[in-house]
Amino acid sequence: MRLLQDFMGGYALGFAPVLLFLGGLRLMDSFKLVHARTLALALSLGAAAAGAAYLANRAALGLGLDPALLTRIVGPCIEETLKAACLLWFMRGDRVGFLVDAAIVGFAIGTGFSLVENLYYVGALADPTPALWLARGLGTAVMHGATTAILAIVLKTFEDRGARFGAFALVLALALAIGVHAAFNGLPFHPLLTSAGLLILMPLLMLGVFDRSERLTRAWLVTGFDTEIDMLEQIVDSEVHGTAVGRYLETLQRRFDPMIVADLLCLLRVHLELSLRAKGILIARAAGVELPPDPVVRAGLDELRYLERTVGPTGRLAIMPLRRTESRDLWQIMMLDQRAK
Repeated sequence: MRLLQDFMGGYALGFAPVLLFLGGLRLMDSFKLVHARTLALALSLGAAAAGAAYLANRAALGLGLDPALLTRIVGPCIEETLKAACLLWFMRGDRVGFLVDAAIVGFAIGTGFSLVENLYYVGALADPTPALWLARGLGTAVMHGATTAILAIVLKTFEDRGARFGAFALVLALALAIGVHAAFNGLPFHPLLTSAGLLILMPLLMLGVFDRSERLTRAWLVTGFDTEIDMLEQIVDSEVHGTAVGRYLETLQRRFDPMIVADLLCLLRVHLELSLRAKGILIARAAGVELPPDPVVRAGLDELRYLERTVGPTGRLAIMPLRRTESRDLWQIMMLDQRAK
Protein backbone atom coordinates (compact mmCIF):
# COMPACT_ATOMS: atom_id res chain seq x y z
CA MET A 1 0.00 0.00 0.00
CA ARG A 2 2.85 2.39 0.82
CA LEU A 3 4.50 1.69 -2.54
CA LEU A 4 1.18 2.31 -4.30
CA GLN A 5 0.74 5.63 -2.51
CA ASP A 6 4.28 6.66 -3.42
CA PHE A 7 3.66 5.62 -7.01
CA MET A 8 0.46 7.68 -7.26
CA GLY A 9 2.12 10.69 -5.67
CA GLY A 10 5.15 10.34 -7.91
CA TYR A 11 2.96 9.99 -10.99
CA ALA A 12 0.93 13.10 -10.15
CA LEU A 13 3.88 15.34 -9.34
CA GLY A 14 6.50 13.71 -11.54
CA PHE A 15 4.52 13.38 -14.76
CA ALA A 16 1.55 15.74 -14.76
CA PRO A 17 3.61 18.88 -15.53
CA VAL A 18 5.45 17.46 -18.55
CA LEU A 19 2.32 15.75 -19.92
CA LEU A 20 0.33 18.97 -19.52
CA PHE A 21 3.12 20.87 -21.25
CA LEU A 22 3.06 18.39 -24.15
CA GLY A 23 -0.72 18.64 -24.38
CA GLY A 24 -0.49 22.42 -24.36
CA LEU A 25 2.00 22.38 -27.24
CA ARG A 26 -0.34 20.28 -29.34
CA LEU A 27 -3.30 22.54 -28.55
CA MET A 28 -1.28 25.62 -29.52
CA ASP A 29 -0.65 24.21 -32.99
CA SER A 30 -3.49 25.70 -35.04
CA PHE A 31 -2.70 23.43 -38.02
CA LYS A 32 -2.72 20.25 -35.85
CA LEU A 33 0.34 18.94 -37.65
CA VAL A 34 1.06 16.02 -35.31
CA HIS A 35 -1.33 13.07 -35.62
CA ALA A 36 -2.31 11.28 -32.41
CA ARG A 37 -0.66 8.07 -33.67
CA THR A 38 2.57 9.97 -34.31
CA LEU A 39 2.46 11.40 -30.80
CA ALA A 40 1.89 7.96 -29.28
CA LEU A 41 4.74 6.52 -31.34
CA ALA A 42 7.09 9.31 -30.24
CA LEU A 43 6.22 8.64 -26.58
CA SER A 44 6.81 4.91 -27.08
CA LEU A 45 10.18 5.40 -28.78
CA GLY A 46 11.24 7.78 -26.02
CA ALA A 47 10.29 5.17 -23.44
CA ALA A 48 12.32 2.54 -25.32
CA ALA A 49 15.28 4.94 -25.41
CA ALA A 50 15.05 5.29 -21.63
CA GLY A 51 15.23 1.51 -21.24
CA ALA A 52 18.30 1.37 -23.48
CA ALA A 53 19.90 4.26 -21.56
CA TYR A 54 19.32 2.45 -18.27
CA LEU A 55 21.16 -0.62 -19.56
CA ALA A 56 24.00 1.51 -20.96
CA ASN A 57 24.38 3.49 -17.74
CA ARG A 58 24.38 0.31 -15.65
CA ALA A 59 27.05 -1.16 -17.91
CA ALA A 60 29.17 1.98 -17.51
CA LEU A 61 28.93 1.76 -13.72
CA GLY A 62 29.79 -1.93 -13.90
CA LEU A 63 33.01 -1.00 -15.70
CA GLY A 64 33.98 1.17 -12.74
CA LEU A 65 32.97 4.61 -14.07
CA ASP A 66 32.74 7.31 -11.41
CA PRO A 67 29.00 7.99 -10.69
CA ALA A 68 29.62 11.75 -10.69
CA LEU A 69 31.21 11.54 -14.15
CA LEU A 70 28.29 9.46 -15.34
CA THR A 71 25.79 12.02 -14.08
CA ARG A 72 27.53 15.08 -15.49
CA ILE A 73 29.06 13.93 -18.78
CA VAL A 74 28.66 10.30 -19.86
CA GLY A 75 24.98 9.97 -18.94
CA PRO A 76 23.88 13.07 -20.89
CA CYS A 77 25.88 11.86 -23.92
CA ILE A 78 24.25 8.42 -23.85
CA GLU A 79 20.72 9.67 -23.22
CA GLU A 80 20.72 12.51 -25.73
CA THR A 81 22.24 10.28 -28.42
CA LEU A 82 19.53 7.67 -27.93
CA LYS A 83 16.77 10.29 -28.03
CA ALA A 84 18.38 11.81 -31.13
CA ALA A 85 18.27 8.40 -32.85
CA CYS A 86 14.49 8.29 -32.25
CA LEU A 87 14.10 11.79 -33.66
CA LEU A 88 16.17 10.97 -36.75
CA TRP A 89 13.86 8.06 -37.49
CA PHE A 90 10.97 10.51 -37.69
CA MET A 91 12.83 13.11 -39.72
CA ARG A 92 14.45 10.74 -42.20
CA GLY A 93 11.08 9.07 -42.75
CA ASP A 94 9.47 12.41 -43.74
CA ARG A 95 7.20 12.28 -40.70
CA VAL A 96 8.15 15.84 -39.72
CA GLY A 97 7.42 18.76 -42.03
CA PHE A 98 7.58 21.98 -40.04
CA LEU A 99 9.35 23.56 -37.06
CA VAL A 100 6.25 23.15 -34.90
CA ASP A 101 5.75 19.43 -35.41
CA ALA A 102 9.51 18.87 -35.11
CA ALA A 103 9.45 20.56 -31.70
CA ILE A 104 6.34 18.67 -30.58
CA VAL A 105 7.67 15.29 -31.70
CA GLY A 106 11.02 16.03 -30.03
CA PHE A 107 9.33 17.03 -26.79
CA ALA A 108 7.14 13.91 -26.94
CA ILE A 109 10.23 11.68 -27.26
CA GLY A 110 11.73 13.39 -24.22
CA THR A 111 8.44 13.00 -22.36
CA GLY A 112 8.38 9.26 -23.03
CA PHE A 113 11.97 9.06 -21.82
CA SER A 114 11.18 10.92 -18.59
CA LEU A 115 8.09 8.76 -18.02
CA VAL A 116 10.17 5.58 -17.81
CA GLU A 117 12.97 7.28 -15.88
CA ASN A 118 10.58 8.56 -13.21
CA LEU A 119 8.85 5.19 -13.01
CA TYR A 120 12.26 3.72 -12.22
CA TYR A 121 12.78 6.26 -9.42
CA VAL A 122 9.34 5.46 -7.97
CA GLY A 123 10.62 1.98 -7.14
CA ALA A 124 14.26 2.89 -6.46
CA LEU A 125 13.80 5.74 -3.97
CA ALA A 126 13.21 4.61 -0.41
CA ASP A 127 11.42 7.72 0.84
CA PRO A 128 10.50 10.10 -2.00
CA THR A 129 9.17 13.48 -0.86
CA PRO A 130 6.67 15.70 -2.68
CA ALA A 131 9.41 18.30 -3.15
CA LEU A 132 11.63 15.72 -4.88
CA TRP A 133 8.87 14.64 -7.23
CA LEU A 134 7.99 18.25 -7.93
CA ALA A 135 11.62 18.94 -8.87
CA ARG A 136 11.69 15.88 -11.13
CA GLY A 137 8.32 16.66 -12.69
CA LEU A 138 8.90 20.37 -13.26
CA GLY A 139 12.63 20.12 -13.85
CA THR A 140 14.13 16.83 -15.01
CA ALA A 141 11.10 15.64 -16.99
CA VAL A 142 10.68 18.98 -18.78
CA MET A 143 14.45 19.10 -19.35
CA HIS A 144 14.35 15.78 -21.21
CA GLY A 145 11.57 17.11 -23.43
CA ALA A 146 13.30 20.45 -23.89
CA THR A 147 16.68 19.06 -24.98
CA THR A 148 15.13 16.81 -27.64
CA ALA A 149 12.88 19.66 -28.79
CA ILE A 150 15.95 21.92 -29.12
CA LEU A 151 17.69 19.18 -31.11
CA ALA A 152 14.65 18.91 -33.40
CA ILE A 153 14.41 22.68 -33.88
CA VAL A 154 18.07 23.00 -34.86
CA LEU A 155 17.95 20.06 -37.29
CA LYS A 156 14.69 21.24 -38.87
CA THR A 157 16.10 24.74 -39.29
CA PHE A 158 19.08 23.32 -41.16
CA GLU A 159 16.81 21.06 -43.22
CA ASP A 160 14.58 23.97 -44.25
CA ARG A 161 17.63 25.74 -45.64
CA GLY A 162 18.68 22.79 -47.79
CA ALA A 163 17.54 19.43 -49.07
CA ARG A 164 18.87 17.49 -46.06
CA PHE A 165 20.91 18.34 -43.00
CA GLY A 166 24.39 16.87 -42.88
CA ALA A 167 26.79 15.56 -40.28
CA PHE A 168 27.81 19.07 -39.20
CA ALA A 169 24.24 20.05 -38.32
CA LEU A 170 23.67 16.77 -36.48
CA VAL A 171 26.85 17.08 -34.42
CA LEU A 172 26.10 20.73 -33.62
CA ALA A 173 22.51 20.01 -32.55
CA LEU A 174 23.51 16.97 -30.51
CA ALA A 175 26.32 18.90 -28.79
CA LEU A 176 23.83 21.64 -27.86
CA ALA A 177 21.36 19.12 -26.42
CA ILE A 178 24.10 17.34 -24.46
CA GLY A 179 25.44 20.69 -23.20
CA VAL A 180 22.02 21.79 -21.91
CA HIS A 181 21.49 18.40 -20.26
CA ALA A 182 24.95 18.37 -18.65
CA ALA A 183 24.58 21.97 -17.47
CA PHE A 184 21.21 21.15 -15.91
CA ASN A 185 22.69 18.18 -14.03
CA GLY A 186 25.69 20.20 -12.86
CA LEU A 187 24.03 23.45 -11.80
CA PRO A 188 24.71 24.23 -8.12
CA PHE A 189 21.33 25.83 -7.52
CA HIS A 190 18.41 24.30 -5.65
CA PRO A 191 16.53 21.86 -7.92
CA LEU A 192 13.28 23.79 -7.62
CA LEU A 193 15.04 27.03 -8.60
CA THR A 194 16.55 25.33 -11.63
CA SER A 195 13.13 23.95 -12.53
CA ALA A 196 11.59 27.40 -12.28
CA GLY A 197 14.20 28.81 -14.66
CA LEU A 198 13.56 26.02 -17.15
CA LEU A 199 9.82 26.60 -17.00
CA ILE A 200 10.37 30.25 -17.86
CA LEU A 201 12.82 29.70 -20.73
CA MET A 202 11.11 26.72 -22.39
CA PRO A 203 7.72 28.41 -23.01
CA LEU A 204 9.52 31.47 -24.41
CA LEU A 205 11.48 29.26 -26.81
CA MET A 206 8.34 27.43 -27.90
CA LEU A 207 6.38 30.64 -28.42
CA GLY A 208 9.13 31.90 -30.72
CA VAL A 209 9.16 28.61 -32.63
CA PHE A 210 5.38 28.56 -32.99
CA ASP A 211 5.26 32.16 -34.20
CA ARG A 212 7.97 31.61 -36.82
CA SER A 213 6.51 28.31 -37.96
CA GLU A 214 2.99 29.76 -38.28
CA ARG A 215 4.27 32.53 -40.56
CA LEU A 216 6.37 30.14 -42.68
CA THR A 217 3.51 27.64 -42.95
CA ARG A 218 1.01 30.26 -44.11
CA ALA A 219 3.49 31.58 -46.67
CA TRP A 220 4.16 28.04 -47.89
CA LEU A 221 0.43 27.35 -48.22
CA VAL A 222 -0.23 30.52 -50.24
CA THR A 223 2.76 30.05 -52.55
CA GLY A 224 2.13 26.33 -52.97
CA PHE A 225 -1.55 26.78 -53.75
CA ASP A 226 -0.94 29.36 -56.48
CA THR A 227 1.89 27.42 -58.13
CA GLU A 228 0.22 24.02 -57.98
CA ILE A 229 -3.19 25.21 -59.16
CA ASP A 230 -1.63 26.90 -62.20
CA MET A 231 0.38 23.77 -63.06
CA LEU A 232 -2.59 21.43 -62.53
CA GLU A 233 -4.86 23.58 -64.73
CA GLN A 234 -2.27 23.48 -67.50
CA ILE A 235 -2.08 19.68 -67.31
CA VAL A 236 -5.84 19.07 -67.07
CA ASP A 237 -6.64 21.51 -69.90
CA SER A 238 -3.79 20.09 -72.06
CA GLU A 239 -2.20 23.53 -72.22
CA VAL A 240 1.30 22.54 -71.17
CA HIS A 241 2.76 23.15 -74.67
CA GLY A 242 4.83 26.30 -74.64
CA THR A 243 5.00 26.39 -70.83
CA ALA A 244 8.01 25.52 -68.67
CA VAL A 245 6.34 22.19 -67.85
CA GLY A 246 5.74 21.45 -71.53
CA ARG A 247 9.28 22.32 -72.56
CA TYR A 248 10.70 20.06 -69.86
CA LEU A 249 8.42 17.19 -70.89
CA GLU A 250 9.59 17.62 -74.48
CA THR A 251 13.18 17.03 -73.35
CA LEU A 252 12.03 13.86 -71.58
CA GLN A 253 10.40 12.58 -74.79
CA ARG A 254 13.86 12.38 -76.36
CA ARG A 255 15.09 10.13 -73.54
CA PHE A 256 12.08 8.03 -72.51
CA ASP A 257 9.47 5.87 -74.16
CA PRO A 258 6.26 7.85 -74.91
CA MET A 259 4.28 5.60 -72.53
CA ILE A 260 6.69 6.40 -69.71
CA VAL A 261 6.37 10.14 -70.44
CA ALA A 262 2.58 9.77 -70.26
CA ASP A 263 2.92 8.00 -66.88
CA LEU A 264 5.24 10.77 -65.67
CA LEU A 265 2.61 13.36 -66.59
CA CYS A 266 -0.05 11.33 -64.74
CA LEU A 267 2.28 11.03 -61.75
CA LEU A 268 2.72 14.80 -61.68
CA ARG A 269 -1.04 15.36 -61.95
CA VAL A 270 -1.88 12.95 -59.09
CA HIS A 271 0.85 14.42 -56.91
CA LEU A 272 -0.49 17.94 -57.46
CA GLU A 273 -4.07 16.87 -56.68
CA LEU A 274 -2.99 15.20 -53.43
CA SER A 275 -0.81 18.15 -52.48
CA LEU A 276 -3.71 20.57 -52.93
CA ARG A 277 -5.98 18.33 -50.84
CA ALA A 278 -3.39 18.26 -48.05
CA LYS A 279 -3.10 22.05 -48.06
CA GLY A 280 -6.88 22.33 -47.96
CA ILE A 281 -6.96 20.14 -44.84
CA LEU A 282 -4.37 22.35 -43.11
CA ILE A 283 -6.27 25.53 -43.98
CA ALA A 284 -9.50 24.00 -42.64
CA ARG A 285 -7.75 23.01 -39.41
CA ALA A 286 -6.45 26.55 -38.95
CA ALA A 287 -10.08 27.68 -39.19
CA GLY A 288 -11.12 25.14 -36.54
CA VAL A 289 -12.69 22.64 -38.97
CA GLU A 290 -11.57 19.00 -39.16
CA LEU A 291 -12.51 17.59 -42.55
CA PRO A 292 -13.59 13.92 -42.63
CA PRO A 293 -11.37 11.39 -44.47
CA ASP A 294 -12.14 11.30 -48.19
CA PRO A 295 -12.08 7.87 -49.93
CA VAL A 296 -10.87 9.65 -53.08
CA VAL A 297 -7.60 10.37 -51.26
CA ARG A 298 -6.97 6.66 -50.66
CA ALA A 299 -7.50 5.95 -54.35
CA GLY A 300 -5.16 8.82 -55.26
CA LEU A 301 -2.45 7.52 -52.94
CA ASP A 302 -2.75 4.03 -54.42
CA GLU A 303 -2.48 5.48 -57.94
CA LEU A 304 0.55 7.54 -56.89
CA ARG A 305 2.37 4.47 -55.55
CA TYR A 306 1.48 2.48 -58.67
CA LEU A 307 2.82 5.18 -60.98
CA GLU A 308 6.01 5.54 -58.91
CA ARG A 309 6.64 1.82 -59.35
CA THR A 310 5.81 1.98 -63.07
CA VAL A 311 8.20 4.82 -63.94
CA GLY A 312 10.93 3.40 -61.69
CA PRO A 313 13.77 5.22 -59.93
CA THR A 314 15.04 6.83 -63.15
CA GLY A 315 11.61 8.23 -63.98
CA ARG A 316 11.14 9.58 -60.46
CA LEU A 317 14.47 11.37 -60.70
CA ALA A 318 13.57 12.75 -64.13
CA ILE A 319 10.28 14.27 -62.92
CA MET A 320 11.82 15.69 -59.73
CA PRO A 321 12.36 19.23 -61.15
CA LEU A 322 8.59 19.50 -61.63
CA ARG A 323 7.48 17.51 -58.61
CA ARG A 324 8.21 19.31 -55.34
CA THR A 325 10.06 16.95 -53.03
CA GLU A 326 11.08 19.15 -50.10
CA SER A 327 10.48 17.79 -46.60
CA ARG A 328 7.14 19.61 -46.27
CA ASP A 329 5.90 18.25 -49.59
CA LEU A 330 6.85 14.69 -48.69
CA TRP A 331 5.35 15.16 -45.21
CA GLN A 332 1.95 16.16 -46.59
CA ILE A 333 1.71 12.89 -48.54
CA MET A 334 2.56 11.04 -45.32
CA MET A 335 -0.15 13.04 -43.52
CA LEU A 336 -2.75 12.06 -46.10
CA ASP A 337 -1.67 8.42 -45.81
CA GLN A 338 -2.15 8.50 -42.03
CA ARG A 339 -5.63 10.01 -42.37
CA ALA A 340 -6.65 7.44 -44.98
CA LYS A 341 -5.82 4.43 -42.79
